[in-house]
Amino acid sequence: MSTLFIPSRLVLLSWIVVLAISTSMVASAGNLNRDFDITWGDGRAKILNNGELLTLTLDKASGSGFQSRNEYLFGKIDMQLKLVPGNSAGTVTAYYMSSKGSTWDEIDFEFLGNLSGDPYILHTNIFSQGKGNREQQFYLWFDPTADFHTYSILWNPQRIIYTVDGTPIREFKNLESIGVPFPKSQPMKIYSSLWNADDWATRGGLIKTDWSNAPFIASYRNFNANACVWSNGASSCKTNNSASSNTNTNWLSEELDLTKQQRLKWVQKNYMIYNYCADAKRFPQGFPPECKVPS
Repeated sequence: MSTLFIPSRLVLLSWIVVLAISTSMVASAGNLNRDFDITWGDGRAKILNNGELLTLTLDKASGSGFQSRNEYLFGKIDMQLKLVPGNSAGTVTAYYMSSKGSTWDEIDFEFLGNLSGDPYILHTNIFSQGKGNREQQFYLWFDPTADFHTYSILWNPQRIIYTVDGTPIREFKNLESIGVPFPKSQPMKIYSSLWNADDWATRGGLIKTDWSNAPFIASYRNFNANACVWSNGASSCKTNNSASSNTNTNWLSEELDLTKQQRLKWVQKNYMIYNYCADAKRFPQGFPPECKVPS
């Protein structure tokens, strides 16, 4: 097979995907009771206020977690979070999308707690076909414990974009043309958990969880999914030539405009504290191929 044929086929397949899912979208917003199930924690996770608020609690005995009822194959996912306040060292609030199996795909937000007055670390990672090791870490430009802030994942056939309050912090492009696997065929659920990770989460495990501050509580509200729901082996986003959809489908081909590209560079210049693509000691045989592509 020639090297020219593979990219051409991938481009064709990408357009097929776009055409197939551009006419039917499922939007979901509002009621957390409808969209999520509490999965563990023995009563430490609660959905309150008629589905408007969800809280996760961690104490010395256990953390807690939830997952979405739906699986999604592409979408724009928003959730507002307010993180554990005060001395949150040793705790991790994970909010991510993931498929199942040994060659899973995953798109991660993880919020690593810290001592009072020290900033949270926002840890991001992307797995494709079971391979991750694509970590980027950031400080935030606000206190994420004082109020709710919106954390979003845009996932379409061309790219994955992480945003915080509408500001992009990371972009992972589809680079299958140079051999980099991209999440595109495995539907994912949304998961979140609050748990104790004081063996590694804060300063490499040097700072342990102070249980005198328990219970630790993280809060969630205003979930919104403009996305393709996967059910019984089929996507809700399918070709529909007989009718047009009024649902906003801009996310399907969304990319960063010039203003957002500048915001991304601002975040990465001022708030990025780790980038696997700059860690030469970690990759003595050479950086992963996606690191060599100009942003």
